[in-house]
Amino acid sequence: MTTVDQNAVLFERAQKTIPGGVNSPVRAFRQVGGVPRFVSKAKGPYFWDANNKRYIDLIMSWGPMIVGHANPEVVEAVQKAAETSFSYGAPTAGEIELAERICALMPSVEQVRMVSSGTEATMSALRLARGYTNRDLIIKFEGCYHGHADSLLVKAGSGLLTFADSTQNAPSSGGVPQDLVKHTLVLPYNDVAAIEEVFQKQGDQIAAVIIEPIAGNMNLIQPSKEFLSTIRSLTQKHGSVLIYDEVMTGFRVALGGAQSLQGVIPDLTCLGKVMGGGMPIAAFGGKKEIMSKLAPLGNVYQAGTLSGNPVAVAAGLKTLEIISREGFYECLGGQTQKLMTGLKQAADKSKIPFAVDNVGGMFGFYFTDQVPTSYEAVTKSNIEAFKKFFHLMLDEGVYLAPSAYEAGFTSIAHDDAVLAAIVAAAEKSFPKL
Repeated sequence: MTTVDQNAVLFERAQKTIPGGVNSPVRAFRQVGGVPRFVSKAKGPYFWDANNKRYIDLIMSWGPMIVGHANPEVVEAVQKAAETSFSYGAPTAGEIELAERICALMPSVEQVRMVSSGTEATMSALRLARGYTNRDLIIKFEGCYHGHADSLLVKAGSGLLTFADSTQNAPSSGGVPQDLVKHTLVLPYNDVAAIEEVFQKQGDQIAAVIIEPIAGNMNLIQPSKEFLSTIRSLTQKHGSVLIYDEVMTGFRVALGGAQSLQGVIPDLTCLGKVMGGGMPIAAFGGKKEIMSKLAPLGNVYQAGTLSGNPVAVAAGLKTLEIISREGFYECLGGQTQKLMTGLKQAADKSKIPFAVDNVGGMFGFYFTDQVPTSYEAVTKSNIEAFKKFFHLMLDEGVYLAPSAYEAGFTSIAHDDAVLAAIVAAAEKSFPKL
């Protein structure tokens, strides 16, 4: 008797009313091919698809689920908050508490404004930087993804690396006017000479430099110390705002974010994902001098009906409480390192060119001999090998990011038994490549 694949049934149904059948492009499996898995439930390090098959989850909702899916403490906090209503459109004590917690964990953030998504955070931070400096130009880096605001969809990472045309200086999305793109300068990640040259020529016109301090949207790419120190010194010298987009890395790579590991003090920081524990909440914050330009104090407008809603705030506060407990990041980082070591050893046994990297609970693996340091290097890795590996691991019950251009994520629920199962799946999969 043939079993009907319920994932395929749902995918076909979804495509009738949802563009591409998904509500975020990378979920469509376009790069790897095949049928997306439709999730029915998740718990700890696992999720179950529409066929009730269990998978070990290595994207964890693209980072937020750092304490594991449906963590009992977070669920209880959300349920308690929901009993008092989902949203008020008015201030609450909880959002003050969350703001105070963020400011305490990230000393560069003196004031913070809550929003509902990472895109909203970066979009608002850029508007604020332009309003503060009275300049138009912004600098971003190839392969870095900062949400889908128009001026940022130029040589963008994440799902756009799967879909974008590689034409130089062209928008990486339809519907983005060339007039907007002209205010965005795109430079290679980790290229010190390029950033120095641009600031030498146009430093007095640059409003902001926005960067993923550890890139996660062209797979995991770490910056060099020289690259970061050059950016910080040049932005300070020319009065430009340095924006750290820590939507992905904030509270994920360390309790104080990437900036705490790198010793860099940005002017503005964007946060999301982990700070909401899986609920739709994000934030941007930084120096009081800059944040005071926001309405209602200043002339830079930003608003949101659901900003700081009590249910998301409750999930965020409880998640931040859990990750602040002693030994959390030592355990998370140790488990992630253990996983990468196991995958590398499994690849080596099969003589597969394979490199790995990890920071905190974030990791990257690459079908190439060396860990890439740029967007260009990532695109030269063996993408076909990744596609095959993805499906082999999927068959073994391990869910990896369905794109070679995405970082992976672990949680505190990924214990030794879970890691052993992942490595065992890899040991079966590598010889078949």
